[in-house]
Amino acid sequence: MASSISETIAERIDAMPAGERRAAQTLVASYPLIGLKTVAEFSQAAGVSSPTILRFVARIGFANYPEFQAALQNELAAQLQSPDFRATHLPRPDGALSASLEATLDNIRATFSHVSERQIADIVALLANPRSKVMLIGGRFTDPVARYMAAHLAIIRPNVIHLAGQESNWRDRLIDMDRRDVLLVFDIRRYQDSLLRLAETAQARGVQIVLFTDQWLSPIARFARHTIAGRTGAPSPWDSSAALFVLAETLVGELTRHLEPDSTRRIREMENLRQTTA
Repeated sequence: MASSISETIAERIDAMPAGERRAAQTLVASYPLIGLKTVAEFSQAAGVSSPTILRFVARIGFANYPEFQAALQNELAAQLQSPDFRATHLPRPDGALSASLEATLDNIRATFSHVSERQIADIVALLANPRSKVMLIGGRFTDPVARYMAAHLAIIRPNVIHLAGQESNWRDRLIDMDRRDVLLVFDIRRYQDSLLRLAETAQARGVQIVLFTDQWLSPIARFARHTIAGRTGAPSPWDSSAALFVLAETLVGELTRHLEPDSTRRIREMENLRQTTA
């Protein structure tokens, strides 16, 4: 699968001039809808000139603005596909097991080809602050990834909470969070409105949001300090969260190393407590 526009932006944004970088950030914050407006409307939203928008479009590989908009429209159509649509319209692959394995491996490779060492290091630095609280949450199918990551983080650092239960309970926990704290959100298509509302409320309180989403970008991206887009497509009616699990494991491993020797001491102490209470 070719790179999405959001993935291409993630690869090239550090090399963009300031004006084009603002155009890129504006597109990501309202992905993909702002790019479906006219050049004049896009430029006004980004606070840059129309020629800057056209240079930005050329920098990410498009010959002209209509070609760029056609690609966005194709992405939007893919984003809105339901499992029912994919079950009835996508071709059934031969050799389902091997096709699933190859798709999973391709997803992981493509995901990590668009994630930089700097981005991983920046997120690890956020999570390493011993005075911060870390909360994690996911959607209907991605919350198991959030819960899995929370279980690991709680071993290597304090003040880790997996948000569960009703939406009103999630927001109640935000009363104890401020700009030192971090909210990790997992949200893939079809994006969950309740998570968007939570992220908006958290961002208004200064909470730093790390979003794990797919290549089409959850609307939560407009509130996130860091957005990591994992590949989720699969030869199935259902999206795959395998790449998100690997991202979570990568961050847990890097944070464990970053926090040494404290993480080692904490793991050892926890093992001792388990033995004494067994």
